[in-house]
Amino acid sequence: MSLNMENELFLNNIDDLLQTNHSKNAHTVLLVDDEVNNLQLLKRTLRGKYNILTATNGKEGLDVLRNNVDRVSLIVSDHKMPVMEGTEFLEKANEISPDVIKILLTGFSDIEILMDAVNKCNLFQYMLKPFDPQELQQVIENGLDKFDLASSKSAILTDLRELFYKTIKSISSALDAKDPYTHGHSLRVTLYSLILAKELGLDDNTLEEIEMAGLLHDIGKIAIPQSILCKPGKLTDEEFAIMKSHPENSEKLISSIKKLNGISNWLKAHHEKWDGSGYPEHLKGEEIPLSARIIALADTYDAMTSTRSYRKALEHEVAIEEIKKCAGTQFDPNLAELFIRLGDTIKAAKENPEEYYEKYSYLQKEINSHIA
Repeated sequence: MSLNMENELFLNNIDDLLQTNHSKNAHTVLLVDDEVNNLQLLKRTLRGKYNILTATNGKEGLDVLRNNVDRVSLIVSDHKMPVMEGTEFLEKANEISPDVIKILLTGFSDIEILMDAVNKCNLFQYMLKPFDPQELQQVIENGLDKFDLASSKSAILTDLRELFYKTIKSISSALDAKDPYTHGHSLRVTLYSLILAKELGLDDNTLEEIEMAGLLHDIGKIAIPQSILCKPGKLTDEEFAIMKSHPENSEKLISSIKKLNGISNWLKAHHEKWDGSGYPEHLKGEEIPLSARIIALADTYDAMTSTRSYRKALEHEVAIEEIKKCAGTQFDPNLAELFIRLGDTIKAAKENPEEYYEKYSYLQKEINSHIA
């Protein structure tokens, strides 16, 4: 923004800064009207109850909104203005701040024009001019009640989302704690999966689901006896059959939870192999869900590079060579190639998983953005 424009905006709002009761708890209302008398009437009508910002045309109004996007709760705009009509201004304002309440003042009573404005601008209400100050005050109060309700719902949803995410992480940590050799396994598998998924350019919803699937991929092991999970030697055929039941157990546990139903088949398929030799259903190639193929790679890498009751951890380079060798048989060859290409990032994440998880976690980032 140019220095001249900043000075002009400051001068236009200096009267409000000096005369309005700027309470931190009061809502901020943006008034936009090119007619000075109308603007003064609006200010007199609302002064004392709200923090007031003003603009004399749509372009200026957008600048004021951008500079105060976290403050403005409601906009009152005239319709017919030079530079930019009120409907265009409110439509652009909706792109900047979709949750802000928008009220249009108009001298036109053409129902088609008004309905078009309602749809395009996501209007809360329009009022015909000349307006009754008391009626406008009531409309504004109703609008701000709606704004507060929406904000409260958003806060509640954020709290629920945070609780849900923390519950998943707690379940994941409790599961890893059953076997001292798998401490942090689920978090690392999730981290490697997210590194792959982000490199593939998958959408936000899929990233969120992959993160939940990674954290919960072994939840079916809850039903596996500790004696089998922690056995230092080779499993018997019977014990291995019990161990192999954990992907189906995972699906059964998760599929009844509506929020997690969509990822349940990924958990079931994370031990399938590209050549069809995996379990439980011997899926082959792209029959295996993409997310399950991603988790399978991450899971195997972490198993190889972690110390287990029956062997010491392999070096990163050895594990990468093994992945290269198994591309096209155990692993999706394209994903294996990508994993190898990302080897330096994977190794760095392995050495500092908590720090990298903070960077790659989609769920944590979403919670932090809502809290902020």
